[in-house]
Amino acid sequence: MKQGKIGVQMMMLKESVATIGVYETLRKLRDIGYRYIEISQVPMTPENVNQFKQAIEDFDIKVAAMSAFIEPVAKGLPGDSLRDDFDKIVNDCKTLDCNFLRIGMIPLNLMGNKDKTMDFIYKAEAEAEKLAEHGIELYHHTHHVEFEKYDGKYLLDIMRDTTKRLGFELDVHWIQRAGENPIEMIKQYKGRVALLHLKDYRIGRLNLTEEELADYDKFMKKFVDVIEFAEVGEGSLDMKGIIEAGLASGAEYFIVEQDDTYGDDPFDCLQTSAENLKKLGYGDWF
Repeated sequence: MKQGKIGVQMMMLKESVATIGVYETLRKLRDIGYRYIEISQVPMTPENVNQFKQAIEDFDIKVAAMSAFIEPVAKGLPGDSLRDDFDKIVNDCKTLDCNFLRIGMIPLNLMGNKDKTMDFIYKAEAEAEKLAEHGIELYHHTHHVEFEKYDGKYLLDIMRDTTKRLGFELDVHWIQRAGENPIEMIKQYKGRVALLHLKDYRIGRLNLTEEELADYDKFMKKFVDVIEFAEVGEGSLDMKGIIEAGLASGAEYFIVEQDDTYGDDPFDCLQTSAENLKKLGYGDWF
């Protein structure tokens, strides 16, 4: 039976990395049961790359994907860019035996502007062609802003239809937040979704203060912002249907991510997601 691989987005553990380092963070992650990781928001310094490499060897960990910018985003913001650090990025991928690279999001200053966003996507497509010569596939991670419509067509679909090499790391929570069905959207991207982000969609508790109850504007802000990122299996999404659709559409890695854990320990949240995924029958995918 065909199987996928369930991993973790390291963005969730960046504070742990800053406190105890890459190696010890991955030791704790491996103790929970995960052995696949996607690296993001962890500086790829020589020291960190070496710690990743050592953890790979010692804990039987596999790097599913790494992250990069197309161009430097802002002065002082850490992260390698394909424009300025192409050779380093390729070398890091080779060092860590990783053949997927992903772009975390559309640059903030381009959001809401179709022409500028598409220029960015065309640059990504060109970089994807260059990376392919080194056996590396480039993916763009999606949010809800890609579901803005132009002439009746989603921006995300325009991105897909005007590129060939670039892949799309669909995020099922953000698809739901955009008002679309994650299962149906995944099916439409068959062959372009080797990487898939799993996070659930939950309505949180309002917990209104007396001030918010007395002030309509403050109440409405909290009322509208009640949607939360949830551990897999703790929200309303059909995760089994999503995973099966992903598998049928060519997904290889199913990456657990939770943008905000609302004060809970990220390792505890990852434990909950792992337990729920095992209950759904995916224990062999870890």
